[in-house]
Amino acid sequence: MRTSTFCAAAFLAAIGLFAARTSGQAAEQAVKAPPPALTIPVSAGRETAIFAGGCFWGVEGVFDHVKGVVSATSGYAGGKAATAHYDQVSTGDTGHAESVRVVFDPHRVSYATLLRIYFSVIADPTELNRQGPDSGPQYRTALFPQTPAQARVARAYLAQLSKAHVWKRPIVTRIEQAQGFYPAEAAHQHFMARHPRNPYILINDAPKVAALKRLYPALYRA
Repeated sequence: MRTSTFCAAAFLAAIGLFAARTSGQAAEQAVKAPPPALTIPVSAGRETAIFAGGCFWGVEGVFDHVKGVVSATSGYAGGKAATAHYDQVSTGDTGHAESVRVVFDPHRVSYATLLRIYFSVIADPTELNRQGPDSGPQYRTALFPQTPAQARVARAYLAQLSKAHVWKRPIVTRIEQAQGFYPAEAAHQHFMARHPRNPYILINDAPKVAALKRLYPALYRA
């Protein structure tokens, strides 16, 4: 669980674990997932997708570095508008997950490719109601398809990954229907870009961006 300034459990551990973790441990956990077998025909305009993968700082931070992504916004999905506030979501009782809304150009990057990046470097889909040092249902891994086509691709890819046994443990990532997406407070937007030396970012999220660059150099942008 985090405070409004630091993704908390990690900050408390940062002093003792900083050197070891920033040497690349998180990046080494990255897995280059296979390309999705099912894709969506390219549409005429921009598309929107919503992903929940633990602390939204890192999810947003990775997608900000993907070519074809127009914008990435941290926020809350899965619950109601009345409880879409950080202090309430942090209780774990609102139904919300910390999420990121990604607007992208499907001519440059597909929804299927975004899914591949998500499973490769952003989220550990085998962790239930937690990611890294953050625990609680608000940190669950979940996909919120915005169209029936996205839902079909997401379901097919989860089945494909499970059948391929990419991870030793079962995948617990859920496909959910969002009641809406609610942008998070301004302090959380583009947190990684604004605070690149924050201990939590250095330990947990910078390695994810490094893994994106290493595994998918053609998709990476500085």
